[in-house]
Amino acid sequence: DGYREAVAAGGPWPAQPWCEGWARPVLVGSYSVLAPLHPGYAEALFEVFARAAASATTSPVDVWKYLPVGPFESADKLRAWIGEAVADRSRFYMVVLDGPDPAGARPVGCIAYLRIFPSEGSIETGFVTLSPTLQRTRTATEVHYLMMRYVFELGYRRYEWKCHGNNLPSRRAAQRLGFSFEGIHRQAAVQKGCNRDTAWFSVIDGEWASRRAAFEAYLSDANFDASGMQRLALSGLTRPLLAVRDPALLGEEGAA
Repeated sequence: DGYREAVAAGGPWPAQPWCEGWARPVLVGSYSVLAPLHPGYAEALFEVFARAAASATTSPVDVWKYLPVGPFESADKLRAWIGEAVADRSRFYMVVLDGPDPAGARPVGCIAYLRIFPSEGSIETGFVTLSPTLQRTRTATEVHYLMMRYVFELGYRRYEWKCHGNNLPSRRAAQRLGFSFEGIHRQAAVQKGCNRDTAWFSVIDGEWASRRAAFEAYLSDANFDASGMQRLALSGLTRPLLAVRDPALLGEEGAA
């Protein structure tokens, strides 16, 4: 009938496998490594987060403000949470290591694949918790590039970014990384006893080639001078590619 024909016009979707044998990759870049998170990283990560909390621009609350967990009072409590998190086989948490050699690199944060739906070909990235010294840097950008590239090279067709509606830094980051705004889910959750409206963003498979070109142009050695300063901002490369821009950010001209 007409309805079935309309649905079929979108084409068949061969669901991709997301099995335990796959779901523990190590992603290696030129400046970073993403490896499976485990409790052994708790001490080093706690020190990273403690330094962030002690900085002049953040507080212990700010570091974890928009996440469903934290702040952690001790490395032991962080270790206990990591143990629970990695036991959840529906998600995949990774430690971010600063440097291309896993043996010598130091932990500088965490990131995760969430909401993994092989039948729909959809995956979310989330729990982005990086050291302030890493945020908006070439290394941090490479982390997101490695995550996105891996998903689309597997054959998935949708990569999501969702964040608290009040979290403007996260919304800026999503747009800078080439995620298009999809809207606000009002009163989507209660988080730490408070209402959470959720902002949705995505990149789809048909957009990956243009995002990949933008990432690789930004990350190339030619885009950085001898002092490490960028010549082209990633936001300038991705902004023209966005299907929809976040209305909360209109008028902003991101510099990174």
